[in-house]
Amino acid sequence: METGIGSVDGPKGAPSGAVACPATFPASAPTFVGSPSATLGRHLARRLVQIGVSDVFAVPGDFNLTLLDHLIAEPGLRLVGCCNELNAGYAADGYARAKGVGACAVTFTVGGLSVLNAIAGAYSENLPLICNSNDYGANRVLHHTIGLPDFSQELRCFTPVTCYQAVVNNLDDAHEQIDKAISTALKESKPVYISVSCNLPAVPHPTFSRDPVPYFLAPRMSNQMSLEAAVEATVAFLDKAVKPVMVAGPKLRGAPAGTGVAGLEDA
Repeated sequence: METGIGSVDGPKGAPSGAVACPATFPASAPTFVGSPSATLGRHLARRLVQIGVSDVFAVPGDFNLTLLDHLIAEPGLRLVGCCNELNAGYAADGYARAKGVGACAVTFTVGGLSVLNAIAGAYSENLPLICNSNDYGANRVLHHTIGLPDFSQELRCFTPVTCYQAVVNNLDDAHEQIDKAISTALKESKPVYISVSCNLPAVPHPTFSRDPVPYFLAPRMSNQMSLEAAVEATVAFLDKAVKPVMVAGPKLRGAPAGTGVAGLEDA
């Protein structure tokens, strides 16, 4: 598991150069610094739309209100309000099962700890799920926390049940961190945690006009002899069965092998 944490609050100078766009992320229309679509919030919203997410399940809270405004403003993205964070997490879980990837948005700590069980379930079921949690903008004791000046409790709780954690507290590397988190969720077929400081979603930055950070899915190698032996053993077993029953396991979704199993059932 990997964690990416930003260095300092506030915007810095823009890095030079462009980033290539892979086939997995469709290229987006160019945006310009100062425009409403060149902000961190709209950047995250565009990335979700580009990977096929059209519904984000959310529970509003004072730390995430600005981000939610930017998610709502993105064409093709709908915000689905939920009665509580656990409900939002399980709704995103079901959405990922149906569409391949899901997303939810909660507020810091009081929302993050509530959604944790759903994220853990998605981790065990190999579901790519983007969990967005807006956090504090300054280092001080705040409400919605457990009353300590150390605010890393939520991050430590999410680390064992997510394959990547991005803590975005500056704009300089926000583009890279968000794109890497989403890419990792798709590559690993596991949930990821994205925490964004509450004072950043409305701030523009030159990097938000770039194409997504590229990634590539490594081919999965198989032992042909072992596969043939497994097929022969399965056929021999089924030939002897009087009333065979097939039970499909959760690993089929991540393969993906659902069509192959359906064909085997019909054979």
